[in-house]
Amino acid sequence: MIRAQLVRSFTHAALSPDPDLAIAALMIARVEYPKLDAGPYLDRLDAIGREATVRVAAAPIVPGDAPPRVDPDRYARVIALNEYLFKELRFVGNDVQYEDPRNSFLNEVLDRRTGIPITLAMLYMEVARRAGLHVEGINFPGHFLLRCPARRGMSYSEDLIIDAFHGGALLSEDACRELLRRHAGEEAGFDAQLLRHATKPQILARMLLNLKRVYVRMHSFPQARDITELLLAVDPSANTELRDRGLLAYHLKDFSGALRDLQSYLQRSSSSPLDEEEREEHEQIWEHVKTLRRRVASLN
Repeated sequence: MIRAQLVRSFTHAALSPDPDLAIAALMIARVEYPKLDAGPYLDRLDAIGREATVRVAAAPIVPGDAPPRVDPDRYARVIALNEYLFKELRFVGNDVQYEDPRNSFLNEVLDRRTGIPITLAMLYMEVARRAGLHVEGINFPGHFLLRCPARRGMSYSEDLIIDAFHGGALLSEDACRELLRRHAGEEAGFDAQLLRHATKPQILARMLLNLKRVYVRMHSFPQARDITELLLAVDPSANTELRDRGLLAYHLKDFSGALRDLQSYLQRSSSSPLDEEEREEHEQIWEHVKTLRRRVASLN
């Protein structure tokens, strides 16, 4: 099981107002690499950030280059950062081995220069922050995106929406609509709220959810349980994660841990109205709880 000290350290890093995402991300990697030394990776990010600072500061503003209603200064800086990260350093989206868990670990992304949308976006945000360029995450359904807001007080009103997985491609609203259709189906309705700013805990939770799904598909249940511990550290009120931690504990024959979590899940979730599907799930969980009570009693 994951060490309690790591959970405490991760909780502090994840919920801290400090915008740094890399430290918490490298703690997540310790689920797979318990002896990982974060120092060299933070140093590498700093080195990339220093060079990016030079590139961004020197970015030439070419009249007519920026799309209509887009801040030419922000456009030039984003293009300079894209050129550095994706053309010179050759970071690229891993669409061949998308389900490889290494895509979700920041150390592996830095070593292999490939990842999934959220880890490449995290890299982008961390480098941009070091280079003095404000870039924020967007918790877009199915595909994590980035935004570089226009400067306040300017006549330009369009923010830049960036897709780090596809080489820093700049997306129009129509492109975002098409992306939503691909990931959520034709019936999905586009709303500007889908492009709202993602908080630090939301970014880390999404990264963890991706990784948990990969581990479950791989039947790597001990690691999936550890990731669920970190998800609950980010959001202790996440009932579905409490349920999943209990089910994973049951699968791993930690019957007392499973009983504790599944009883708590039933108690928490029964306080609100349930639809038919939720009632069926509760009945299944209740059957697990009755079995677990007998098992735990027989062990005492």
